[in-house]
Amino acid sequence: MQTQNRKSFFKTLGVIGAGAFLSNKILANVAQQSTSNFQFLPTQRAKRVLRVAHLTDIHVCPDKVAEQGMCAALNELDGLNDKPDFIINGGDAIMNAVSFSRDKVKKQWESFHRIIKSESNLPIYHCIGNHDLFGWAIPGIDHVDGKKWAMDEYQLKSSYYSFVKAGWKFIVLDSIHARKSLPGYYGKIDDEQFDWLENELKSVLINTPVCIVSHIPILAVCTLFDGSNLSNNHWNVPDNCLHSDAVKLRDLFFKYNNVKACLSGHIHLIDHVNYLGTDYYCNGAVSGGWWKGDHQQFAPAFTIINFYEDGTTNREVHYYKWQA
Repeated sequence: MQTQNRKSFFKTLGVIGAGAFLSNKILANVAQQSTSNFQFLPTQRAKRVLRVAHLTDIHVCPDKVAEQGMCAALNELDGLNDKPDFIINGGDAIMNAVSFSRDKVKKQWESFHRIIKSESNLPIYHCIGNHDLFGWAIPGIDHVDGKKWAMDEYQLKSSYYSFVKAGWKFIVLDSIHARKSLPGYYGKIDDEQFDWLENELKSVLINTPVCIVSHIPILAVCTLFDGSNLSNNHWNVPDNCLHSDAVKLRDLFFKYNNVKACLSGHIHLIDHVNYLGTDYYCNGAVSGGWWKGDHQQFAPAFTIINFYEDGTTNREVHYYKWQA
């Protein structure tokens, strides 16, 4: 399996690293690769109030394998006996807008919208991913215009927003912060968004649980295995793999104590860490290795998150049959 880092993706469109899977007590239990599903059981027998499908890193494009794979994921989702209430798209819906021509990017978005329209009738909420952003790896392209295009495709008035469902508050962040050097971005929220986030948490009633959605993980162990991050016997987690403001966000979550779950994608790997009472779920990729197969222990997958009235959650990972 290749060990190249994320910067090389923009030259080769190569694949990303490896995978690990941790229990909510951070036990090193490696997920077994199989066609069966697995889940974390709730710690309490509380009433379930929501069931949400998290589909992230779909990376669809006008390609037979990618389009059929996305259709297969949505068809399996639609065929579940226990159906979700809505979908959260975790970002990177299209293969690659950052270095392709406008015409090629437009065709990728056409594939995404056509398949969503034909294969799913569930409400869908969108989170912006780095691969959704036109020109962010092309010198001279305006970063603001690139993000505005993605927002238009997702029909978003703001790149970050919140909504309430069944007593849970969902806060969707914009993780993607621009920089001039490759790969053109890193994980962070700016000061304006941070102030907005703090006000959102401050306004929540003390008994209202909160779920944060971000494309780039705020906290995930699997980022250690994403590329060649071990150098001279020292671990290095790049800021385009993990939020560079993770400590600041951790302190904010601890201060208000309502943030019970955080959902992310980006790494194409799957793990689950509970830290200071918050469950951080990194939920793999619908595309697996960009429709070329597995990422080491992890096949193409989507996840279902169950939300309970007491603020607890659990997750199911669905490895679906993605090849025609």
